[in-house]
Amino acid sequence: MIAAQEPTTNFALIQESETHFSSDTDFEDIEGKNQKPGKGKTCKKGKKPAGEKAKVGNGGGKAGGLNRMNGHHQQNGVENMMLFEVIKMGKSAMQSVVDDWIEAYKHDRDIALLDLINFFIQCSGCKGVVTAEMFRHMQNSEIIRKMTEEFDEDSGDYPLTMAGPQWKKFKSSFCEFIGVLVRQCQYSIIYDEYMMDTVISLLTGLSDSQVRAFRHTSTLAAMKLMTALVNVALNLSINMDNTQRQYETERNKIIGKRANDRLELLLQKRKELQENQDEIENMMNAIFKGVFVHRYRDAIAEIRAICIEEIGIWMKMYSDAFLNDSYLKYVGWTMHDKQGEVRLKCLTALQGLYYNKELNSKLELFTSRFKDRIVSMTLDKEYDVAVQAIKLLTLVLQSSEEVLTAEDCENVYHLVYSAHRPVAIAAGEFLYKKLFSRRDPEEDGILKRRGRQGPNANLVKTLVFFFLESELHEHAAYLVDSMWDCATDLLKDWECMNSLLLEEPLNGEERKISLCFK
Repeated sequence: MIAAQEPTTNFALIQESETHFSSDTDFEDIEGKNQKPGKGKTCKKGKKPAGEKAKVGNGGGKAGGLNRMNGHHQQNGVENMMLFEVIKMGKSAMQSVVDDWIEAYKHDRDIALLDLINFFIQCSGCKGVVTAEMFRHMQNSEIIRKMTEEFDEDSGDYPLTMAGPQWKKFKSSFCEFIGVLVRQCQYSIIYDEYMMDTVISLLTGLSDSQVRAFRHTSTLAAMKLMTALVNVALNLSINMDNTQRQYETERNKIIGKRANDRLELLLQKRKELQENQDEIENMMNAIFKGVFVHRYRDAIAEIRAICIEEIGIWMKMYSDAFLNDSYLKYVGWTMHDKQGEVRLKCLTALQGLYYNKELNSKLELFTSRFKDRIVSMTLDKEYDVAVQAIKLLTLVLQSSEEVLTAEDCENVYHLVYSAHRPVAIAAGEFLYKKLFSRRDPEEDGILKRRGRQGPNANLVKTLVFFFLESELHEHAAYLVDSMWDCATDLLKDWECMNSLLLEEPLNGEERKISLCFK
């Protein structure tokens, strides 16, 4: 199982010293000075590494079939339309498009693969076309060089960056297509050592291109491909666990011929699942080391943001395999990114992890190493980043109150007076969670029986004490507004406030409270 990996197992998405660590020092490389690992693939004995371009045999696609789409025209009347055009039109259900492509692949895999290759090329805005002859006789590097020569970089725009509703929908369809393709192929074609090897090899080569459009498009495709594979790996892991439990249950039953037959079938099933998992691990390994490790620090902020967003999904989706310091460190380093949109992706990725309290134990080392950075981001020059940093700290606070020091909390408290309302509201929620959300039911009951002010009395006093100690009396409205959404019941408890005003103050501080209410 991936979850039970050791440093010496086959599934080490990160095997080089740069990407595996056990000491705090590895967390310190925030400037991206770590060396890039090689692009070597990890594979099982006798298997061709994932991502290595498969050779096309002499029995490959017929040239006469190159102008056909992939069978999709049979249902939708779009004769001679290539995959790119079908996705761009957006008039067909994605599963139908993928199913048609799969049928075409089963009929002639070379023609179908050529259509898929040209799909990625055209999605990059390149007018060049990969021919059957090129596909059959040229290496990926040669094909990419040829396409680069035919690329018109002066145009600037390409499908992923073009404005307008059509192209916005195209980007969504592009990502959806990749996910559906893997999902529909996960029980057969994905393991044929041809389709995925060819696609991964092409995307890895394009992601290293000097042409921004190629690099951007292929990185997005590779990251979405990886996400789809992570989902397949998770399902395989679950199936393996279930099969193992079934096997152990059967083994404990009375031994007989039929029982032995069932055990044999379960052993065979487990073996097949393990082989499939090994294949998927090789593919993920190739994508992670061949694309992610290089592109998460690309010169283009949007490409960096794509990488961080997707690794956050992997860690959340399959925490047993990905939620460890070997992957979290990339998010930690990238929190120092110069572009706000990238820092924002780091914070939203982490929010998805801290929200699940079951994952807290796996985040302890990361929290200790990067907590100070998160606290400092509450003062980020980009307001959106500051808001999300405060929200992340609120989740950290909920996961463990001991993590944040009094100084950490005070750095957030004063933001309730921020002139930027979203920042103030986020800080107000943090303040409420820290100081006001905890209440002792027994103490509330005693106060009620003694005829004192009611359950909110102590909370109201605490709020007023906080206001007085902040020494920003003229900004009381800011404080109330910042907490209005999260503490409405408290702030609208007029009966409690009236009771406090009518009661004789017991000391100087409570007299200040009374004057404050007046």
